[in-house]
Amino acid sequence: MPEGHTLFALARDLDTAFRGTSPEVSSPQGKFAGGAALLSGHEVVEATSWGKHLFVEFAGDRVLWVHLGLIGTFTIDTTSYAGELPVVGQVRCRFATDDHVADLRGPMVCDVVTPEKVDEVLARLGPDPLRPADPRSDPDLAWARIQRSSKPIAELLMDQAVLAGVGNVYRSEVLFRLRVHPFRPGNKLQRRTWRAIWADLVALLPLGVATSKIVTVHEQVDEVARALEAGEEVRLTSRDSYVYKRQGEACHVCGSRIRTQVVAGRNLFWCGNCQRRG
Repeated sequence: MPEGHTLFALARDLDTAFRGTSPEVSSPQGKFAGGAALLSGHEVVEATSWGKHLFVEFAGDRVLWVHLGLIGTFTIDTTSYAGELPVVGQVRCRFATDDHVADLRGPMVCDVVTPEKVDEVLARLGPDPLRPADPRSDPDLAWARIQRSSKPIAELLMDQAVLAGVGNVYRSEVLFRLRVHPFRPGNKLQRRTWRAIWADLVALLPLGVATSKIVTVHEQVDEVARALEAGEEVRLTSRDSYVYKRQGEACHVCGSRIRTQVVAGRNLFWCGNCQRRG
């Protein structure tokens, strides 16, 4: 499932391509024909994201709400439309102007909602590390939920009501980076540990936006951060990981074998030797 940095970048690109335009909106697949008719010809006001949720606001208080789920994609083609770009695959929703075509395929959620409904969705979500300056993105809100729960921190980090946008890769890698035991109950976690987790996510997710890759290994993190600070083009041709999808392999730090176990429906990866803190 795409994590928060992917949706953030997608919202940015949709906003750049369609803000201020009045695209033709259609549903080649047919499943979203009614919703497309409500949006077609209306001006795009803004495209934003929060965690794994995407919102495209149209004039007239109409908002396209999208959650990509496990298999969804939303691609943007910059080739001139001219009514000729063929439909490939099961396209649920298409935006089209003379300059851009965006095709949504396989989403878990694709619905036209009101701004009030958007507020309801946001109220159910935790703070977004990609928006630390937003008043709604207060890490103390997540901390309050964490310290009330006996669930392991590895499970809580995947709960979008606790923290928005973090998925399996980031939770595995950040817990390793901070040497936190993934099965430490939330109500046993120290506040300073939570603040360190939040700070690491705030630092790492923008690198994912910049590179379109989840960057967590310190050397690569430093490389990308230096390039961004210098205003240089970020060129990261490969991505390594500390623990993610490395089950049975030697830990880069201590040499112990990386372990795996299903937690919150996804394969968690960790080093039992390095990750003893909590």
